Amino acid sequence: MGVMDWLAALADIVPGVPKPAQKPSLYRRLGWTAIVLVLYLIMASIPLYGVTKTPSSQVELQRIIFASAAGTLMELGISPIVTAGLILEVLVGAKLLDIDLSDPEDRRKFTAAQKGLSIIFALIEATAYVLGCRYWSLPPGTNPITGCPVGWDIRVIVILQLFFAAILVIIFDEMLQKGWGIGSAISLFILAGVARTMMWDLLGYVPGQGMTFGFIPAIIRHPSILMLTRPNGFPDLTGLLATVAIVVLLVYLQAMRVEIPVTGPMLRGIRRTIPLQFIYVTNIPILLVAILVGDFQLFRPAVVTLLGPTSRLTHYYDLFVYYISPPRGFIIALHDPLRTTIFAVSWIVFSIIFGYLWVELAGLSPSMQADNLIKSGLEIPGLRRNPKILESILARYIYPLTFLSSLIVALIAIVADIFGAYGTGAGILLAVGIIDQYYMMISYERAIETYPLLRRLLGERV
Repeated sequence: MGVMDWLAALADIVPGVPKPAQKPSLYRRLGWTAIVLVLYLIMASIPLYGVTKTPSSQVELQRIIFASAAGTLMELGISPIVTAGLILEVLVGAKLLDIDLSDPEDRRKFTAAQKGLSIIFALIEATAYVLGCRYWSLPPGTNPITGCPVGWDIRVIVILQLFFAAILVIIFDEMLQKGWGIGSAISLFILAGVARTMMWDLLGYVPGQGMTFGFIPAIIRHPSILMLTRPNGFPDLTGLLATVAIVVLLVYLQAMRVEIPVTGPMLRGIRRTIPLQFIYVTNIPILLVAILVGDFQLFRPAVVTLLGPTSRLTHYYDLFVYYISPPRGFIIALHDPLRTTIFAVSWIVFSIIFGYLWVELAGLSPSMQADNLIKSGLEIPGLRRNPKILESILARYIYPLTFLSSLIVALIAIVADIFGAYGTGAGILLAVGIIDQYYMMISYERAIETYPLLRRLLGERV
């Protein structure tokens, strides 16, 4: 039994969600999606039993990307799912796992293996958080495993709470993707997390702490201060203006297309075009970069547990995470230009690498697009119906678009973080992309429900 088979078998320990016998109506699917969202928000508000110290709730990349809430049942958020998916996709893309994602059976095995690996990561992350004594006060230099001030009974209870909450998130995601809802729980929870963070940046208020948080409450308490910039990365006017400008820019870029002229024998010489998105890789490169950086932040408790809080390797690990993490605000970015430079360069490089990797993995490469054109009976005018020739022509469009769009989304995220945009640069990119995806999905579902003939033409199952 191979690794994929073993992971797929492990997924069977968690109850699966069957596909609906008949596709639910759009409004019923929206209703189930809303229920899942409400359950997520409830879980993100329930504190963990046995916890005496809530970890810092400051805006960290991992909290945005993994839709987690400090000290609650949603502490792990979607991190087990996205980490497992990232690892498996990289292994498949590097041909270290022999699996063909275009084959339905292999695709089913891949999905089951991702679920199994998500279960493993849920247990590992929950255990690492507790062994690192994350939720209890620990004197500096004390071993977190042996010196934690609570007993093992409480620690085991906290592990179980985190683990079973993560299992519920896995079930929610499977439920939506099997057709009971719209989209996926991953996208839904990320969007909810970004929206919650943006609202907190704008309206959040901590009683008795003055200007600590929330741009609007700070302005109300101190109307004579313009609040163009604020220290310590707190929300300010610069961040608000950057947020609005970046959202407008992203909406404009989402609508841009690069058109390739095609024709076909069935079109009787009529020429048409195939539009390619200018942002060809959408927000995937930044999502993968943010997941990678978020994982480094997430696994710090495990590093401290294994190496010790005063270890030199732990110190180097903290420096590495510090320099690749986004600075929050213009003042912080200017205060440490070395960090800002390393952050910007590393994110650009990783974004371009992940952009090319995603194009190959997701079937967006020139070879796959040329094969799709041939199968659909379309061709580029003036060229023979030869896949290799089509591939070489498409490569002139696709690879430059991949590089340019990966660079653009990286620069947008970097500039947004430097200017302190609300919800972080990666969060805004993901939120705008997810809203666009939901708009397209809902429009599609409404169209096929309104016109039943269209459903039959598209081969939709009733």
